[in-house]
Amino acid sequence: MRVRVDVTDRAYDVAIGDGVRHELASLIATRVPDAQMAAIIVPASLRQQPWFDLTTRIETVIIEVPDGESAKTLAHIESLCESFVAHGLSRRDVVIGVGGGATTDLAGFAAAVYQRGVAVAHVATSLVAQVDAAIGGKTAVNLAAGKNLVGAFHQPVGVLCDLETLSTLPEREWRCGQGEVAKCWLLEGRSARELSTTSSEDWITAAVALKSRIVSADEREGGQRALLNYGHTLAHALEAQKLSGVPLDVLHGEAVAIGMAFAVRLALRLGRVGTDTVVAHDDVLAHWGLPTTLPGPVRATDLLAAMAKDKKAHHNLTFVLPDADGFSVVPDLPFDTVNAALLDFGAL
Repeated sequence: MRVRVDVTDRAYDVAIGDGVRHELASLIATRVPDAQMAAIIVPASLRQQPWFDLTTRIETVIIEVPDGESAKTLAHIESLCESFVAHGLSRRDVVIGVGGGATTDLAGFAAAVYQRGVAVAHVATSLVAQVDAAIGGKTAVNLAAGKNLVGAFHQPVGVLCDLETLSTLPEREWRCGQGEVAKCWLLEGRSARELSTTSSEDWITAAVALKSRIVSADEREGGQRALLNYGHTLAHALEAQKLSGVPLDVLHGEAVAIGMAFAVRLALRLGRVGTDTVVAHDDVLAHWGLPTTLPGPVRATDLLAAMAKDKKAHHNLTFVLPDADGFSVVPDLPFDTVNAALLDFGAL
């Protein structure tokens, strides 16, 4: 299956299927024909996987990075760029991000800023990366103050979503990815009942197709692309608390699920939806065994402070919320209203 991301003059394909990682060399030859060197960015743990048998047919260097969110720092961006220089990577060469969403974010941002931009391709090996992070050109690293606060838009030349790599995911990482799938499912207004008649490949492809359509219409998040942040306002606030040292045991997709459970209840409080919409949300999240409550003790005031720094906000509180006609970005929500909803949701 191939899904086209049609962004102006930089359109590219997302290939989905068993074994598509073996298309990497032809992808480079087609989309970056002048490249003489490829820098593969990969966590050390993934380099040991049986599927790490990538070929580029050009000179290749492999640069190992830490696993997960710990890699998404400005210090690691500097280290990667220093490695590019040391290996002689030129502006006409290519960076390959191999791994989950944190790795594709890191590799994409390094490619965006090195020599003011070099080509990047992704071999997405986690469910989060395949349905969300590797697609659309949003790249970023974290600050102590919050998630993804420093980054750039930098579209890849192609994305390879090899379903064979998913068989090596730990169960929790698989469920984490299902949080992003559930987001797409809910944005399309689909029910939990429909899930019983679809395969994992079906809903991966559906999620990729939705993101492709939205990114193609709004590459730089000037409008409808912001809807893809559904659930992320609270999710990123929880992850910011974790980055600041609060001992919360939560992964990104789990935080997104919690964020959607909160958002639909905030929408109910605001009179935008009825209880049937809350039930429908909970049913979809329950289908994948996703959490719908806060992952531990956390203060509402701390969450509000983090939410005010959300990238959608403009010195206010902004949420993507459902209503009778679908979803929309809702700015200027009163702090007292959101605070009351957080307290009802279990915040301290």
